[in-house]
Amino acid sequence: MAVQDAITELVLETFRLNGRLLTSGDALVADLGLTSARWQVLGAVALSSVPLSVAQIARNMGLTRQAVQRLANEMQADGLVRFAPNPHHQRAKLVLLTAAGKTAFAAAMKRQAAWAVALGKGFGVRDIAAAAATLRTIRQRLENGTDNEGEK
Repeated sequence: MAVQDAITELVLETFRLNGRLLTSGDALVADLGLTSARWQVLGAVALSSVPLSVAQIARNMGLTRQAVQRLANEMQADGLVRFAPNPHHQRAKLVLLTAAGKTAFAAAMKRQAAWAVALGKGFGVRDIAAAAATLRTIRQRLENGTDNEGEK
């Protein structure tokens, strides 16, 4: 199998996996008032060492600013996040977790831990780490524009 065929298969399998991950994530956290998309945004906020704006969350997560803004607005209405002034940019408010948002995120992560253990049965840590490293390198090449070396 040629490299381009292997990459194509990996990309197609990644698309299929993404769909299954979103469906599984939605089911895992639905009763917490979350979806996979909301969980992703809460995670970006919760796991950041500094407060983030909507645009920063979108950039970090590979999402559109509009999608993150819509989710942040919905989560603000549901009491999961709040907006705070940004000392570096007057119009780009910072997204902060509320107590309810912290509780929902913690509950989601507790469920995710058990789910990950079950999903990882039979795999070696090295195999999982190697797969993650391969996907990370491909993502970084796409982000850096080094994927445009072929003909258009």
